Amino acid sequence: CQQDHQSQHEAKCNERAAELRDEKLFRQPERTNVGDCPICFLPLPLDKQKSMMNSCCSKIICKGCVYADMMRDKKVDYSCPFCRKMIPDTKREQYKDVMKRATANDSFAMILLGVRCYSKGDFRGAFKHYEKAAELGNVDAHYHLSLLYLMGEGVEKDEEKRAYHLEEAAIGGHPEARYHLAAIEQQNGREVERRVKHLIIGANLGYSQSIQALKTCYKDGLVSKEEFAAALRGHQAAVDASKSPQREAGEKALAQF
Repeated sequence: CQQDHQSQHEAKCNERAAELRDEKLFRQPERTNVGDCPICFLPLPLDKQKSMMNSCCSKIICKGCVYADMMRDKKVDYSCPFCRKMIPDTKREQYKDVMKRATANDSFAMILLGVRCYSKGDFRGAFKHYEKAAELGNVDAHYHLSLLYLMGEGVEKDEEKRAYHLEEAAIGGHPEARYHLAAIEQQNGREVERRVKHLIIGANLGYSQSIQALKTCYKDGLVSKEEFAAALRGHQAAVDASKSPQREAGEKALAQF
């Protein structure tokens, strides 16, 4: 039936596929792509300066838990708060740990290798690491791939593939990818409703730039007062959920290091 009547069904099938994609794309994620701290189980802050990743286990740990572990052990030789392995003293040892994790199909370690390649100008090598991490389901890898397709680094410029990887990242809770999708909607002159939906979802994930963009939309009459107020409440709730007295103390104490 598909072969004999493809010409009759193709338009409707493509239309339905687009509808299903939008349903998935515009569903509010429960959490951001960074997830929760594996020790205190509170949502990790979007600001990467407020958390740490150790090469031994590739776990992202909030500075509140890092500092609490340091105060508990009070040792000169610092061990990982999660896996308890001693932290390597040199970058060479850290690189060995990352390579070991990547060999074990750790997608976070692959992203670290990709970032390392990118910083050295090896864009093709960065692409390979990001692509493998994306195949393993890493949301941040999709975002990195979108940037490579945008700039044409390691691959040919491709707006379609860029948009695809941004969508995959956004579906996985990446608020910055969601913000870029809103910008694409604006540049292409599409429905304002789609742009606003992206910004509201990003705001509810605690992304400050989405709130700033929504302020502009509100001033231009593109967002209702009720929608803007709800987005402000959602943004503040997401920000508050990632805070704790222990984290504030840890961030303050570790700022000197």
